[in-house]
Amino acid sequence: MRILIVEDDPVLADGLTRSLRAADYAVDCVTDGSEADHALTTQNCDLVILDLALPRMDGFEVLRRLRRRGSRIPVLMLTARDALEDRVKGLDLGADDYLTKPFDLPELEARVRALIRRGQSGGGSVIAHGALTLDTAGRRATLNGEPLELSAREIGVLEVLMLRSGRVVNKEQLAEQLYGWDEEVGPNAIEVYVHRLRKKLEPAGVAIRTIRGLGYLLEKPGHAQE
Repeated sequence: MRILIVEDDPVLADGLTRSLRAADYAVDCVTDGSEADHALTTQNCDLVILDLALPRMDGFEVLRRLRRRGSRIPVLMLTARDALEDRVKGLDLGADDYLTKPFDLPELEARVRALIRRGQSGGGSVIAHGALTLDTAGRRATLNGEPLELSAREIGVLEVLMLRSGRVVNKEQLAEQLYGWDEEVGPNAIEVYVHRLRKKLEPAGVAIRTIRGLGYLLEKPGHAQE
């Protein structure tokens, strides 16, 4: 899943980026409100971590513009301000959660997991697909009730395919969810992850089809083809 951090404090931005990437999220970071507004207009993400006190355009205006465009991307607001009116204003503008600085990283990571679950899978942490289940919070998968050994990248690919079960997902969409803007993606990386997943899933009848020229499709249970 892809997260956009909007934070002008370089130390905090770096710490958040490192922490969330270590938790297997694709993370991008911008340092002012105008950059954030442009990124949210042109790029896809699954969560925004948004500071309020930003250069060029404050977090309130970034949030206001995001919601005016009809976007329902979950937004976690960060601020050093503790005034009640600021918290109320942010929530009224459409923020999904609010965290006051200073904060502990484990708490932020827990809120991130909860918001992404809410936005992607209706609030539950477990996605089921026939004999296959994925715990998006614990980053664990099972097949026929048995633990499935997957790398962090394989978990990421599987999560995207399961959330879009029955729909074609192209390589670019998968790469967007797995890598930040500044991370280099090998030309065959996605193919490798999909190939590894197939070897682990197909013996149990879970099929990932290649739709030539379009991408990959995780077939709905009961629709696998020979």
